[in-house]
Amino acid sequence: MSGAALAVLIVLGPLLLAGGFVLGRRTARPARTSDVGTPVEHATFETLHTASLAAPPLRAGLTEESARKAARRLRSLLGTDALCLTDRERVLVWDGLGEHHGRHVMDQVRAPLDSGRDTAFASGCGDLDCPLRWAVAAPLTVDHRVLGTLVAYAPRESAVLARAAGEVARWVSVQLELAELDRSRTRLIEAEIKALRAQISPHFIFNSLAAIASFVRTDPERARELLLEFADFTRYSFRRHGDFTTLADELHSIDQYLALVRARFGERLSVTLQVAPEVLPVAMPFLCLQPLVENAVKHGLEGAVTRSRITISALDAGAEAEVVIEDDGVGMEPDRLRRILRGEGGPSTGIGLLNVDERLRQVYGDEYGLVIETGVDAGTKITVRIPKYRAGVHGT
Repeated sequence: MSGAALAVLIVLGPLLLAGGFVLGRRTARPARTSDVGTPVEHATFETLHTASLAAPPLRAGLTEESARKAARRLRSLLGTDALCLTDRERVLVWDGLGEHHGRHVMDQVRAPLDSGRDTAFASGCGDLDCPLRWAVAAPLTVDHRVLGTLVAYAPRESAVLARAAGEVARWVSVQLELAELDRSRTRLIEAEIKALRAQISPHFIFNSLAAIASFVRTDPERARELLLEFADFTRYSFRRHGDFTTLADELHSIDQYLALVRARFGERLSVTLQVAPEVLPVAMPFLCLQPLVENAVKHGLEGAVTRSRITISALDAGAEAEVVIEDDGVGMEPDRLRRILRGEGGPSTGIGLLNVDERLRQVYGDEYGLVIETGVDAGTKITVRIPKYRAGVHGT
């Protein structure tokens, strides 16, 4: 790498620490030299472009595979003769000249692993033909924990390379922190789905089986159909793969749930379903709508003595699908609803609403939280907006 490129790398150190490089598709192809006005501008583009190619593998965490995919890009960033990445126990990858140095690396990087500080040292190579005489090791840290090191090798001591290696190591650490955040988010979503599964009331299961049993003698064919609906509903609700589903699958599960509810309530419950076919393939977080419908049944309808109605619509709204779940039940005070959405409603109150609202905001952003309109004796209307496309959200 040229001196200009190394200077660019060091100048951009704070930018690296602020969150890494994010480049659009327009920078995905190499620039022609004639597109860049000055050597510094050209060096800046090449540095950013190389960093953008190294980032995706690192977002998988510090593994042998991610290190192997990123090492060549990182060595290109530094313009050094050799580079290796280690975890706390072993060398994950060696890229460049002098692979025989890998036998001694773990002993040489023990200081930065223990102290969390950059360390320069002589390579100690006895091979007169080997050009690698000096190295700098920089720690890779996540949440103040040293996970490994980045080690850059050169023919001679270089203060510029030492600074650049430290900046690149800190940028790699940012990518590893983002990977840890991704894993934490995944664990949180899994925990929330488990909470929703646990919310499927044993009373609902008991009442569904009791309703099915009531038809065994009088209408065996309907009892058989309801039993199949119950089996499919529970299979979907307790499935173990994927954080996301499709709107079609979620609505199908809701239809099965309502078939079981209607078997219990009979003519007391009326359901209207309106669905635009073009929104059925839209991907969304798993088990997001069913808790809202269950909330409408449990809190809006079971206390009513007259005929009650639920209306469910899933309509095309341009770049989004809009799902509206409305009931004419008892509703609630707006202040009580606000307490529920702040997590102040108690362990058994509104867990479905709070859970769904938080997951939608985590996946799509705060602007995609639940919109709820309600009042005492005025029913409840819940609106869910789902982007038709969002990176990382794929139905299974």
